Parts: sequence; structure tokens; C-alpha cells
Amino acid sequence: MVDSPKLKLLKQLAKGLAAQFGNDCEVLIHDVSRKHTTGTIVYIENGHVTGREIGSSASGIALDALRHRETSNLQDKLAYLTRTDDGHILKSSTLFIKDDEGRPEYILSINYDITNLLLIDNAIGSLTACDNDKKSGNPERIPHDVNALLDELIEQSVELVGIPVPFMSKEDKIKAINYLNDCGAFLITKSGDKVSKYFGISKYTLYSYVDINK
Repeated sequence: MVDSPKLKLLKQLAKGLAAQFGNDCEVLIHDVSRKHTTGTIVYIENGHVTGREIGSSASGIALDALRHRETSNLQDKLAYLTRTDDGHILKSSTLFIKDDEGRPEYILSINYDITNLLLIDNAIGSLTACDNDKKSGNPERIPHDVNALLDELIEQSVELVGIPVPFMSKEDKIKAINYLNDCGAFLITKSGDKVSKYFGISKYTLYSYVDINK
């Protein structure tokens, strides 16, 4: 498939950013125009930073864009902290590249590994400063694939409710499952099987819980 002029420009920009900031700077492009969660990464520089490559599946950011593509006015997210599976801390920015109707078409993601920089004193403090590093929340994790992403979202849904699954009431499970629905978890193939098994309910009950809050 021939790249569109917009994608060609984004690839040129990604290559330039990676060259400018070096091997610790991962720059990648998600294609979210095709409305599926697999193989959204169509270009990547310095993929060793997060262990991803061309053809890797959607991240949480990409999944959210797919879930709310038609209904949400997604805004760029700049200079926030993320972390990799092996514990590296990244300073990340996400830019939504939209089509003429305002829907996200591509996502340009920049992930700069600041782990070593954090060991240096205040001389580079302004470089590593992020809006959310003073907040109580932990850096967001960047999963390798959609299965890991689904596991992460399920963990977040349980944390949101604040009660272990065996002690959850029907209302608690409805809250957790609707959180997963809002995050786009059910866009992931066979996610319904895994979520229903995790919460100890049937798939019919699972989707009836989603319908309750529609």
C-alpha cells in the first residue's frame, strides 16, 4: 500500500526527531484509521526503548482513540511520565493527527528514556520536569501487546472499585465492566471471554452489565 502524503510527512518527522534526540528517543506512528487493535504501529524509530516494532498492537492511548474515534474530541497529551516493563522511566508526548472531519487518523508518539537523566542532579531538572511527576499517580505502563494491555485494564478496573473480585457485588462488577467498556477493552479480540471468566460471570451477563449504563 502506498503511503498517503500525510503519513509520508509523519514518517519524515519521526525520523528527524529520533535523529535529533538520539537512541534514547523512541518515535512511532499508530494508524488508527482502520478501526482495529492489531498492527496499529506502522512506523517506529528506536523501538528498543519499549521493545516494540512495526506491526505491534495498540497501546492504551491508541485503544482509547479507537474507542472514542467518533464521539470524543481527543486532545494532545504532552510531557507525561510512562514506564516500560523493565522499569525504565520515559517522558512521553502523544499527538493526535486528525482527518478533515476531526477524527483521529494517526497518532505520533514520542517516548524519551530519562532513566539515566533522573540520576543527575538539578542541572537538568527543567528537562525532565513533567506535569504529572508531582501527582500521586504512578507513571502509565506501556504494554508490549493487547493481551498485556487487557490485563492492565482489568487491574485498573479492580483498583477503581477497590474491592477484590470475590467480594464484589453486582453493582461493583457493573462499575468495573463499564470502566473496561469506556477504555475500549472490548475492542480487543476475545476480551469478553477473558473478562467474563475473571469476574466469574457469563458472557451474556457481561454484555447485559454493559447495556445497563447505556
